[in-house]
Amino acid sequence: MRPACGAFLHALREPAVMAGFDTQIWDHVIRQARAAGLLGRLGALASGFSERLPEAVWRHLEAALTLAEQQRRAVHWELGQLSRTLASIEGPVVLLKGAAYAAADLPPAAGRIFTDIDLLVPQAQLGTAELALRLDGWFTSAHDAYDLRYYREWMHELPPMRHIRRQTLLDLHHNILPETSRRKTQPALILAAALPLAEFPRFSIPEPADQVLHSATHLFHEGEWQHGLRDLADIDALLRAYGADAAFWPRLLARAATLNLGRPLYYALRYARHLLRTPIPEEAIATCPERSGSVSGAVMDALFLPAFASAHAECRAAFSGIASFLLYVRSHWLRMPVHLLIPHLLRKAFKPVE
Repeated sequence: MRPACGAFLHALREPAVMAGFDTQIWDHVIRQARAAGLLGRLGALASGFSERLPEAVWRHLEAALTLAEQQRRAVHWELGQLSRTLASIEGPVVLLKGAAYAAADLPPAAGRIFTDIDLLVPQAQLGTAELALRLDGWFTSAHDAYDLRYYREWMHELPPMRHIRRQTLLDLHHNILPETSRRKTQPALILAAALPLAEFPRFSIPEPADQVLHSATHLFHEGEWQHGLRDLADIDALLRAYGADAAFWPRLLARAATLNLGRPLYYALRYARHLLRTPIPEEAIATCPERSGSVSGAVMDALFLPAFASAHAECRAAFSGIASFLLYVRSHWLRMPVHLLIPHLLRKAFKPVE
């Protein structure tokens, strides 16, 4: 990242430094944090010493916290509705990412903004869950025959759904990686290890190691980098909370090997420590499954580090745009074989904008 983004990163790493920022620094930090989706996170980190911040600055941070709290309450209410809708589904219904953080009040939830609810169900229950949702007013947006095939045959989720009255967005998953992905994992193991929620008995959340692994897999297999730093900050929050228990690290590494998710975990540990100074034991990095070699590591640094800086113009490195594009292509390369990938990218490139 460019030096202009240094104060923003410093605030994420060591929140206490925010008390010493002057208004000129805050002018940059607030704009950068808002673009990255992390303004609420800064507010949560600064809430213990808000009286030491300029009043105008705290108003921005407090507004972001208020919005996050409003979203948290809305998600809790929505989960109450969905509990009834999905009451007949056999097996666990697992909340993923933002919805899981909000429902269980996990560390990344503090100030976290998100746009949809992600659910994971056993593949055998996918049709039953979809029907139950449709009967309750959840519908997908219009898709042509190709898009429907793309989601239903090749992907790990159904087309995004929106409630006809409440306009809430929902993604229904049966895996955390596409069916055609070059990397295979075992969603049944994630479902089996999920932890029920006392407040929402119909729902579960992934166990701690699986929370980290899913967040890492989502970040490093997707091609959208506008909120890449926010997702890395989620991983940082999880690792700081769970990593205080020394037994967590062997469990995380073993789970990564079992689920075949060692490479995304390695990237998560590497860049969380590099960018956010996450306290990660050296042994965890050294023994992480599927560590990249020195050459491949340097190549990925040249792509990931500029991409993490792509949210705001002041932070963007010279090659942020190119890096983001190459990672977008990489994400499709990871999710589809060549005979599907090339026609798919050509179709996306020439499809008229709706």
